[in-house]
Amino acid sequence: MVKKIILTIVLMTILGAISNSTKAMPIIGETAPEFKADTTQGKINFPQDYKGSWIVLFSHPGDFTPVCTTEFMAFEAAKAKFHSLNTKLIGLSENDVESHQKWIESIKGIKFNCQEDTNITFPIIGDENKSIAKKYGMLQNDKNPTKTVRAVYIIDPASKIRAIIYYPQSTGRYIPEIQRLLIALQATDEFEIATPANWMPGDDVIVPTDKIPEGKTAEALQEEGITEHSPYLYTKSLDKETICDKLVK
Repeated sequence: MVKKIILTIVLMTILGAISNSTKAMPIIGETAPEFKADTTQGKINFPQDYKGSWIVLFSHPGDFTPVCTTEFMAFEAAKAKFHSLNTKLIGLSENDVESHQKWIESIKGIKFNCQEDTNITFPIIGDENKSIAKKYGMLQNDKNPTKTVRAVYIIDPASKIRAIIYYPQSTGRYIPEIQRLLIALQATDEFEIATPANWMPGDDVIVPTDKIPEGKTAEALQEEGITEHSPYLYTKSLDKETICDKLVK
């Protein structure tokens, strides 16, 4: 009887450990996990310090590495556009802030893709104890489980996680796709629409079926600018200028 009790306790402990390790993965729609951290621009209380703004929080495997360097240069080059969309950039890796500062200085001397004299002006979080990486599910590499993968979290002004993208260590992120996704999310909120495959700002958008009045014929909907492709697929035009007027600050 005692052996059974001990075995049950051991099994429950193991299952609890497994549950805790998998629970760290964030979920779209939930509030972004909170943390306090040192960055290259001082201490932050996340996400409270950023309420009211959209956030692109992204991790990288390590300082002074080639792919990460090109990514940070690309993010910096795109910072003005992110800013115009009320969006703050925040980087993170397992390196400490001192290492980040030295890396930032070294990047200034690099010329790549016609870009040079790049000064990284967004904050980079020091996460040497990996507490934030674990909380956000950034440690996913089987070959090197102590290194953060290239994770991207888009967080809205209410601190809700709206999108998550993971890239392997070997593949650099395509910044225009992150911007496209951000604009799509903002347009969804602003215009109560959805976006189809391969959507770009200015393309037709999807009208959710719950926004379609019951009993209206395809001809009647067409007069309102809505095209019926099937009983569950409706689209309308949403020009780029209208999107820019509402979203770009």
